[in-house]
Amino acid sequence: MRGRGLRNLLTVILAVFLALTIASGGIFVFLYNLNQPPARAANSEIIFKVEKGETLEKISSRLEEAGVIKSALMLNILSKLKGTERAFKMGTYKIDNGLTTLKIHNILVSGNQMLFQVTFPEGFTVSRIADRLEDNNIVDKESFLRASTDLELLKDLGIPGNSAEGYLFPDTYKFPQNYNAEKIVTVMVKNFYKKLEEIYPDYKMLSDEELRQKVIIASIIEREYRVKEEAPIIASVFYNRLKLGMPLSSCATVEYVITEIKGEPHPEYLTYEDLKIPSEYNTYLHSGLPPAPISNPGITAIEAVFYPKETDYLYFLLKDKTAGRHYFSENIEKHNRAKFLYLKSYSE
Repeated sequence: MRGRGLRNLLTVILAVFLALTIASGGIFVFLYNLNQPPARAANSEIIFKVEKGETLEKISSRLEEAGVIKSALMLNILSKLKGTERAFKMGTYKIDNGLTTLKIHNILVSGNQMLFQVTFPEGFTVSRIADRLEDNNIVDKESFLRASTDLELLKDLGIPGNSAEGYLFPDTYKFPQNYNAEKIVTVMVKNFYKKLEEIYPDYKMLSDEELRQKVIIASIIEREYRVKEEAPIIASVFYNRLKLGMPLSSCATVEYVITEIKGEPHPEYLTYEDLKIPSEYNTYLHSGLPPAPISNPGITAIEAVFYPKETDYLYFLLKDKTAGRHYFSENIEKHNRAKFLYLKSYSE
């Protein structure tokens, strides 16, 4: 009797063990299936945006409704097991086809966001860069403008001035949307110094004031030249005028006053009245350099300021509006003659 009771007990224990094994196996299979990606078109991808302050339940529900995951419940369970309910990063994500719920969870928690390409042409000002960033939903304009004048950030980046104007290298970048303004400024300024080192490896030997002056001149050259090979000649004109104490008389500085300081549309042409606009940036009224850069120069202008042509030119005048070429002269007589011929060609 005792042996039979023992066998019955063992039978019950075995039955319970088998039942639990089958049940746990069933749960495993159930969760495994929920973790698998839903059927979607081959090679398809979905752009998914996590909004600021959005809860886990809202995120998982929207993912299920969009057909990105099979079950919101599975994502909720995973997040609770991993303790990541509040760890989902705001941003825009590209989710490829065939990803499990676990992999999607990891993407959204890691903050590995979709990057958006944005290009800043040579000569863009800080304000125009800010506009383009805002247009692409990368950062709002005011945040970028504040970051570009953050004195502590500028000091950390080695900028000898009170603005990043002139040091934001024009290039094509990739940023996530709703990105940090300080990080964008940092990336662009570091790119500037990287390019500067390639152009002029000894730039660190310059004093802060010497570097500041070079960047200011480069920013003016950037807004004056149209043909690459003329940039070093234009640089020589400005250096020659500075040596003689002559005003730079750069139209680009007056245009800067009109568009960036006064906030008016870019003029089709400058009038004599425009040349009299009172501003320390107006190099028709003031000798020497303006107080700060007027644009963000690219490689051509930076190369020109460090490697100008050796000339005696003191003047230049646009002679071919279509081609963007200039007439260069050593004295005012030749300059006035060139101006006369230019005006005559348009009156005929």
